[in-house]
Amino acid sequence: MSQKTETNRPVKRSEVSKLRWTWQEMKNNKTAYFMLAPFMLLFIIFTVLPVVLSIFLSLTDFNMLQMPDWRGIDNYMRLFLDDEIFILAIQNTLVFAAITGPVSYILALLVAWFINELPPKIRAVVTLVFYAPSISGNAYLVWKTLFSSDSYGWANAVLIKYGIITEPILWFQDADFVMPLCIVVALWTSLGTAFLSFIAGFQTIDRSMYEAAAVDGIKNRWQELWYITLPTMRPQLMFGAVLAITNSFGFGAVVDALCGFPSVDYAAHTIMHHLSDYGGARYEIGYASAIAVILFVIMFSSNIIIKKLLSKVGE
Repeated sequence: MSQKTETNRPVKRSEVSKLRWTWQEMKNNKTAYFMLAPFMLLFIIFTVLPVVLSIFLSLTDFNMLQMPDWRGIDNYMRLFLDDEIFILAIQNTLVFAAITGPVSYILALLVAWFINELPPKIRAVVTLVFYAPSISGNAYLVWKTLFSSDSYGWANAVLIKYGIITEPILWFQDADFVMPLCIVVALWTSLGTAFLSFIAGFQTIDRSMYEAAAVDGIKNRWQELWYITLPTMRPQLMFGAVLAITNSFGFGAVVDALCGFPSVDYAAHTIMHHLSDYGGARYEIGYASAIAVILFVIMFSSNIIIKKLLSKVGE
C-alpha cells in the first residue's frame, strides 16, 4: 500500500515510519473509524479495563473497604497450594467443559443441518421446539420434578414400580448423581444462540456451489458438508464455538437451580462457584480476582485452540 507525498510521488510503506503510515491510513479511513468509535469505547470500558483491573487486583489483598495491599503472587500460590476446593473446582469445570462444550456444539450443528432440510413452515415450528428449552425460565422445573427426591418423582416412581429400587433415591443430594444429571440438563438447554446462527449460516450458502462440487467429484452429503458447507460457514462456526466455550465454563446457574449452593460434597463445585463465593459472599476481591484471571486464561486458551481446529475444516 502506498501514499502520496507533497510532490504526489507514490511512497511505499518502507519509506515512511510505521507510526506515520498508520496515522495516514487512519486519516484516509476516518469515516470507518468514526463509525467504530462507539463500540470500541464501550469495549474498552466494559471489557478491556475490567480485565486489566482484575489482573492488578489479583496481586493484592483487597476487601472493598480498604486500599489494596500489594501481595504479589501470594493469591495464586494460595490457590494452587492451599485451596483444595479450588483444585476440585478446576477438575469439575474441565470435566463439564470437555463433555458439554464439544457435545453441545456438534449437537447444535447437526440439529441445525437437519432443520435446514425441512420445508420452510415446518422448519419454523421445529426450530421453536428445539430452541424453547434454552429460553424457558422454568426449564429446570421439569428436571426437578422428574428427579424429585421423594416417591412422587417420576424417575423414582418408575424405578420403584418395577422393583429396581425399594426406596427413593435422593438424586440431587447424592454426590454420585449430581454431576451426570447437571451435564444432561446443560446439554438439554444448550441449543441457544449458536443453534440459530448455524441455521442462518446454512441459509446463506449458494446452492450452485453444490452443483459445481458434484461436477468436481463430490459424491455424497457428508462430503458436501465437509468440503463446502462447513468452510463456507466458518464465521458462524467460530461464533458458535465461542458461545459453546463460554457456556461450558460458566454453567454455575444449572447447578444452583438443581442442587443449590454449595452442591453436596462439592460434587459439582466449579470455578464460577468459587469465584462467586469469594467475590460475592466473602468479599475477598483480590483472591476472587486471581480466580477470575485463571478462568480467563483457560477460556482464552480454549478459544485459540478451537480457532486453529476450525481453520483446518475442509482441508
